Amino acid sequence: MTRTAARKRVRKSRSKPQRKRFSAARRVELFERLQAANPQPISELQYTTPFELLVAVMLSAHTTDKSVNGATAKLFPIANTPGTLLALGVDGVKPYLKTVGLYNAKAANLIGLCQQLVDLHHGQVPADRESLEALPGVGRKTANVVLNIAFGEHTIAVDTHIFRVANRTGLAPGRTPLLVETELVATTPPQFAREAHHWLLLHGRYTCTARKPKCPTCLIQDLCEYPDKTPLR
Repeated sequence: MTRTAARKRVRKSRSKPQRKRFSAARRVELFERLQAANPQPISELQYTTPFELLVAVMLSAHTTDKSVNGATAKLFPIANTPGTLLALGVDGVKPYLKTVGLYNAKAANLIGLCQQLVDLHHGQVPADRESLEALPGVGRKTANVVLNIAFGEHTIAVDTHIFRVANRTGLAPGRTPLLVETELVATTPPQFAREAHHWLLLHGRYTCTARKPKCPTCLIQDLCEYPDKTPLR
């Protein structure tokens, strides 16, 4: 054996053992517990129409739902359709979005989004991924949220919270959001597929937090494979 081969063998032997794949039964148990705790999960963004939902989700990138809700609570009573927002224009929209991160770019995207909806979709929110992702400021995550909530599709929008929960628990390990999404969509039991996005997001936002996760009070802690669980104090 060459010296290089020997070093590779040593490194391989020292690497962390691979996690065992979540069993189907354990996966069902995990979602059953999340469902029992929150039978009808809903988005924390405030909206009344598919268009308002699209706008709110687009604005929520890199900022909090609370700041978005504060902005849309002032904006939507004034303009909540593509036509009325176009009438405001970029400069007219900006004052309403100042509490939202990156509001200058988002104002431009919002007006571009409205123009495209009017020009290509008769002012309606399209129900297919390709058309949604073609809109200014709308990426895969935003499209997934709209498809799930507005149109009932079994999509999972992997944000930082879901990415963390999926990797920590071992539910759907992956190096990128797309890999995690693909695994979650493929393995989530059908009876939980519609609401899985909400349960995992809320669990990551309030329990499986980035710093000091609330492991002692976590309702799925015995199913979770996270090796550095926060100890009970």
